[in-house]
Amino acid sequence: MTTYTHETVPTQFVEANGIRFAYRRFGKTGGVPIVMNIHFRGTMDHWDPAVTDGLAQQREVILFDNAGIGASSGVTPASIPGMATDAIAFIKALGISKADILGYSIGGKVAQEIAVQAPDLVRKLILVGTGPRGADTAASKGGEIFATSYDPPEHLWIAAHFLPNEDGHAAGLKYLERKHRRKDRSPEVSEASAAAQWKAIASSNVKTDGVWDYLADIHQPTLVVDGSNDLIIPTVNGFTLQQHLPNAQLIVYPDSSHGPHNQYPELFVAHATLFLNA
Repeated sequence: MTTYTHETVPTQFVEANGIRFAYRRFGKTGGVPIVMNIHFRGTMDHWDPAVTDGLAQQREVILFDNAGIGASSGVTPASIPGMATDAIAFIKALGISKADILGYSIGGKVAQEIAVQAPDLVRKLILVGTGPRGADTAASKGGEIFATSYDPPEHLWIAAHFLPNEDGHAAGLKYLERKHRRKDRSPEVSEASAAAQWKAIASSNVKTDGVWDYLADIHQPTLVVDGSNDLIIPTVNGFTLQQHLPNAQLIVYPDSSHGPHNQYPELFVAHATLFLNA
C-alpha cells in the first residue's frame, strides 16, 4: 500500500507512440490495477477524490491524461478508436499486462474500444454515465449545458453532472470542493482537444445497421452505472449496454444525472469494489 492519496500523489510521465503521457498511480499494489478514463473536457483532476481514494483502499488506481489532454503531449484523436489506441499504448508502456478499465462518459466509450482492440489486456470493465456506439442522444441536454456560460465557470460541472434541483446542487458543490483540494493540477483541456473530442463523440453516435453488434464480442464482466435521469447521455443507453453485453449488470442510482458516482461516492466505491473483487 502506498502512502499517497489523490491529493498528494506525484505526477509521473511515460513515453509511448511518441506521446509523453502524464499519469498518477497510488493505492494498494500487488493486484490488478484499475485504469480510469475521464469524461469530455476532463483531466486527471476531474476525478472525485472520494472515488479514487476509496478505490485505492483495495487496489492500485491509475489516473492519466490521454494524448493532447491536460499535461500529456500529442494530438487528441478525433475518433474514439484512436483514443483507445493511445490509451492501450499508455497502459502497455507501464508494463501492465492485465488491467481493470473504468470509463466515465466519453471515457466509457474509450473503455469499450480498449476491450475491442486489446481484449487480453482487460479483466473487467466499469462503465459510468456512458453509452454504446450509436447511442440514443435524442433527449440529451449536453449541447445546451456545454454552450451555457456559468458564474463561476466551474459550475459547468454541477450542470453537467447533477440534476438541477436542491439535492443535485448541494452534491455538486461538495464534489467541486473535494476535487479542488489538490493544488498541483493538470492544465485545462484546450479548445482544439475539446473540438476533437466533440467530433469523436458525434461520429461514435451515428446510427447504422448492426451498430451494437460489437458489444457481443466484449465478454469481460462489466458493471454499468447510471443516474436515474442522465441529462448528457440519457439513461436508456445504460440499459442498452446491459442488454447487449454478454456479461453485464446495471445499477441506476436515484435522483441523479450524469455523475452518479460523484453524487453517491461511498455507495459507488462499495458497489465497484464488490464487483471487482467477485
